[in-house]
Amino acid sequence: MREIVLQTKGLSKKYKSFTALDHVDMTVYRQDIYGLIGRNGAGKTTIMKVVTGLTEGSGGEFEIFSKKGAAAEKEKRRIGCLIENPAFFGSLTAWQNLKYYALQKGITDEKQIDEALALVNLTEVKDKKFKKFSLGMKQRLGIAFAVLDNPDLIILDEPINGLDPIGISELRSTFQKLCSERGITFIISSHILSELYLVANRFLIIEKGRVLKEVTKEELDLACMRCLVVKTTDTKRAAVVLEEALGISEYKVIDSGELRVYENGVKPEELNRVLIQNNVAVSGIFEAGISLEDYFKSLVEEGSL
Repeated sequence: MREIVLQTKGLSKKYKSFTALDHVDMTVYRQDIYGLIGRNGAGKTTIMKVVTGLTEGSGGEFEIFSKKGAAAEKEKRRIGCLIENPAFFGSLTAWQNLKYYALQKGITDEKQIDEALALVNLTEVKDKKFKKFSLGMKQRLGIAFAVLDNPDLIILDEPINGLDPIGISELRSTFQKLCSERGITFIISSHILSELYLVANRFLIIEKGRVLKEVTKEELDLACMRCLVVKTTDTKRAAVVLEEALGISEYKVIDSGELRVYENGVKPEELNRVLIQNNVAVSGIFEAGISLEDYFKSLVEEGSL
């Protein structure tokens, strides 16, 4: 069973009459790259601030590395976060900026500075002044700051904001490298599902402080993949007919009333005819499958009803 790094149960946060978080349940496992998806103001940053102690929750609870309450406070030392960018000094080099924060954190071994810069591919520019850095380099230095004291969990708020495609690609590679080589777990927020899709393996979709969906990448792929949806009260019988009468193997039974066919070239009228001939009552057959953006929009629209 996978180790749970962070779990929230009914996590809530209110500011007077405004509800920023409304009973949020989420589970992050070790070596997840966990994407928090939501529009600006959806509650992504508030989740991060509550679990890192930058603000207090109004209700519910959370566990960090299976510890909660006072015991969880000690575990927060295992978290590196970049929620509000550290104030790097323009006239100092990348190495000097990290040295400043290393002293603030009580880190005396300068090898940790070099290691942090190497992890984000900034070794060659460690003596370059921060004011001469590109936006992508600045973002990577922020991540070096987050990994400075060898955390087990890194929390990043909108790290790809303002980056060009090359900068985004470089950051993606950095996250994947740290996850696979160092076993670091990531929680990364963004309002762009298509960008996080390329790096995350699990997602929490949130709107107006409420969880709309917690989903794996595989489940997201299934939800968005082009397919024929068969509505029937006898999915078990329908599956048998698909295999034996039509030779279809690429399908999935979603629930007791829905079956999805992913095999190419299957015509809905032919599928309907064969099912009816084999005594399967069909209430509907239609094409489905949408883009990531449309999937996100559909969840938001459903959540606002």
